Amino acid sequence: MGMSWLIVPTERTGHAAELTRQFAQQGVPLIVAAGGDGTAGEVAHGMVGTHARMGILPLGTGNDFARCVGIPQNLPEAVEALFTGTPRRVDLGVVNGRHFLNIAGCGFDAAVAHRVNRGYRFLNGTAAYIAAVLQTLATFQPAQMHITIDADSLTERILLCSVANSQSYGGGMRIAPFAQVDDGLLDVCIAKAVSKLEFVRVFPRVFKGTHIAHPRFLMLQANRVIVESVPPVPVLVDGDVMGTTPAQFAVCPGAIEVILPSR
Repeated sequence: MGMSWLIVPTERTGHAAELTRQFAQQGVPLIVAAGGDGTAGEVAHGMVGTHARMGILPLGTGNDFARCVGIPQNLPEAVEALFTGTPRRVDLGVVNGRHFLNIAGCGFDAAVAHRVNRGYRFLNGTAAYIAAVLQTLATFQPAQMHITIDADSLTERILLCSVANSQSYGGGMRIAPFAQVDDGLLDVCIAKAVSKLEFVRVFPRVFKGTHIAHPRFLMLQANRVIVESVPPVPVLVDGDVMGTTPAQFAVCPGAIEVILPSR
């Protein structure tokens, strides 16, 4: 029995989610996100509550979720994995009504993403993120945040609060090195305010995930996270900036099925 494929380009932010919901409701069994983490997150959002399965072809800038779950970065191998892989239930996060597949957060990382999305003509991938980090650092002021994590809370000047379903973003920054996409929990990384000099010293550690040993980093696991801040800070959702705080994050265990390479 043959399988027919339809390739549909997306035209704007949010379009992939709309198309996914439309196709899934028509009974299309497999919807493939061909792009980066932003596209994959949109497709996941559109798929919630339907019977469709998701496939991923990593054609974006960072492709962090695909890397985390072992989808090959090589395109022919990634296509082969769509046919030979196994459907697995994975968790999603949700923030202010928008589902995310990889990582959401607020503060410094969202400001960096905003800069990356405005574009670097001569850089791509990880190099663009590093350039954006250094430029953002020059003017960024940590906000006073009140963060509620399940039953606990803290109020302090915070550089960033990252809420992760997967391990890395920004082309390999392992902000939550122990995150698992199917454990029913979100991994929360809180970076308390540090001097710019100290930030530049610690920042390279994020590529190995060893930043978590620094005393100004706090790592927790949670079902729900609420972030309020003065002033409001931008909110990051799978690489795209969507609104500002206050933000309410929650985990949706086993929300969708994704075709992952057979182990």
